[in-house]
Amino acid sequence: MIQTTQINWQKVDNLLPVIIQNATTCEVLMLGYMNQEALEKTLAEKRVTFFSRTKNRLWTKGETSGHFLCVVDMSLDCDNDTLLILVNPIGETCHTGAESCFYQFESAVPPDWIFFSKLERLIKSRKGAEPASSYTAQLYAKGTKRIAQKVGEEGVETALAATVKDKNETICEAADLVYHLTVLLQDANLSWADVIDKLKCRHIIQKE
Repeated sequence: MIQTTQINWQKVDNLLPVIIQNATTCEVLMLGYMNQEALEKTLAEKRVTFFSRTKNRLWTKGETSGHFLCVVDMSLDCDNDTLLILVNPIGETCHTGAESCFYQFESAVPPDWIFFSKLERLIKSRKGAEPASSYTAQLYAKGTKRIAQKVGEEGVETALAATVKDKNETICEAADLVYHLTVLLQDANLSWADVIDKLKCRHIIQKE
């Protein structure tokens, strides 16, 4: 974990810029500032505390709303004058009600992995919904066997499209496969994070 003595406090006039990033989606949530006391409190409590320049005091994100930023990991930049903190956010981060303070993109579609994470959450939210409300809810209602069957069908169709080197069809079938596989994971109370954890584990073993 970061040591406060590593930081070039003089260079930043005792206010360290801090970038907050969602540890799961990689979405940048906000930018704040910490003095040494705020960083020490963050390290001790594992919840992000800033120094508020407007209130001139320590401010723990979520102290009134309950929308805390729970620390997962952190890293200083190469010059030891900017801090990146990976967090698991509780609720929305922005005071506007948005998940991130950086949400006003010209494009209505978020970056790829943020989009995928939101899609996974949407698919999860369909569990237990009325079957007539969506195709995803219908799949859940039909049960694991039918969901698994769809994964098998889409897997074969993806392989066939790749075999005949039809790029557009391969993309379409792969999208169907990933969607149905996401439904299958959620049906089993699993997520892509569990799959990624397994890939990380195998990667570490292979490097040893």
